[in-house]
Amino acid sequence: MKILLLGSGGREHALAWKLAQSSHCSAVYIAPGNAGTAQVGTNLDLSPLDFEGIRKFCTLEGIGMVVVGPEEPLVKGIVDFFAADPSLRKIPVIGPSADGARLEGSKAFSKRFMERHGIPTAAYREFDSSNYTEGIAWIQQHPLPVVLKADGLAAGKGVVICQSTLEAVAEYELMIQGSKFGEASSKVVVEEFLTGIELSIFVLTDGKHFLTLPEAKDYKRVGEGDKGPNTGGMGAVSPVPFADTAFMDKITQRIIVPTVQGLGAENIDYRGFIFIGVIKVGDDPFVIEYNCRLGDPETEVVMPRLKNDLVELFLAVAGQKLDELTIGEEERTACTIVAVSGGYPGSYEKGRPITGLDQLPAGDTDSLVFHAGTRAENGAVLTNGGRVLCITSFAETVYEAVDKSRDVLEKIYFEGIYYRRDIGYEFL
Repeated sequence: MKILLLGSGGREHALAWKLAQSSHCSAVYIAPGNAGTAQVGTNLDLSPLDFEGIRKFCTLEGIGMVVVGPEEPLVKGIVDFFAADPSLRKIPVIGPSADGARLEGSKAFSKRFMERHGIPTAAYREFDSSNYTEGIAWIQQHPLPVVLKADGLAAGKGVVICQSTLEAVAEYELMIQGSKFGEASSKVVVEEFLTGIELSIFVLTDGKHFLTLPEAKDYKRVGEGDKGPNTGGMGAVSPVPFADTAFMDKITQRIIVPTVQGLGAENIDYRGFIFIGVIKVGDDPFVIEYNCRLGDPETEVVMPRLKNDLVELFLAVAGQKLDELTIGEEERTACTIVAVSGGYPGSYEKGRPITGLDQLPAGDTDSLVFHAGTRAENGAVLTNGGRVLCITSFAETVYEAVDKSRDVLEKIYFEGIYYRRDIGYEFL
């Protein structure tokens, strides 16, 4: 089977790497991909949002399955596009319909969904230009800190935690009246701040049944000790030491089951991944957010730990037969560390040559290099984004896995390279 994977980041390299290992896969095409995905498949000069171009390629090449990496094509309805076209309808697309993708595409929708189905989450209110003044009054009496979230997609930057009422009112005004995040912040969710420790849960569902993949914990802050501005993610570990059987059972019964059942009850076509951002408050789990796809850089530790044939799982999703399979997990710990461009998450330069990628010891299967923001040019690999590379290593403990990834990174260089040396610090 020929498979088309949409996307270009570290998540997509990890997915392409895993798909290429399947006995069901004869070829992997990645649109548009990066210098790393080109090592395991064929890159295409094709945007994930070019639905018509994707249709033509699938028809011409005889694609048997489409896997959607990023959220935007899902929110914009690529699954519905395939379902509406007689020539594409038979090709399974791994991802939810536009209706289902609203779990990520609209914070207000996801909060109302959780409310309807009794899923634990922070208390909230939503505001837009029609009740703007009411929102200011609400913020002025709200306990601190307070969380403001742009309703729509904002490239992972639409959440602001405000420590003072003055800051909260100013951010609220910037979002709604100043269009700080464009159309995404025309509506704002004002939310209670929850204190606890976070982890990422990954559910694969066929609309009726579900399987839970290995959990992970990512690190958003650019600075060591979780300081500095938020990023797309500076690293991740899996498994998560505090996610014991009792806590995971609570997540399954209180969050995953009602989420999958709620989607079915609302006749929402959902066949793909549900990312659930969970926070442990005391001994209880609460949902921070839903995503309609896998997280990045968590995918770079989840895929290596997953023992299953990924295409076999996806075929079961398409045929609604996930209840016939179980998940196998690598017992060792996986840690990934992200190397970023100088200046990230602010402004940074692209096109810096990367050296040392060939320094991984021959036969070393305990460390993997996943490309994120890279491109190949005239035989060289250049930086092409803020997050450039992810180094994932296996070991018996978090400490050893982090140490292995750091050892690999010390051999790699590009001008301005930066990475956190304390990923998993609270478990070390």
